[in-house]
Amino acid sequence: MSTMTIRGLDDLTINALKEKAKKEGSSVNAALVKLLQEELGIKKKKRTKVYNDLDHLAGTWSDKDYKDFSQAIIDFEKIDKKLWK
Repeated sequence: MSTMTIRGLDDLTINALKEKAKKEGSSVNAALVKLLQEELGIKKKKRTKVYNDLDHLAGTWSDKDYKDFSQAIIDFEKIDKKLWK
């Protein structure tokens, strides 16, 4: 492996790279190597998007809410055997 110096990075790019490394739980160097490998086609990019816009709803149902919901969707659990012949 060789060492390379990158010059001319602006603050916005540096901060974005640091944030990416922090999110990935890696070093800035590891995040940069991964980015370069993905962009150069050496490694495939992960196309998984993580959404967290509904996180505020997680764990907010009461037992009654769950029972009511389960009862409301019970018809969806039935299989119409005529359709599957």
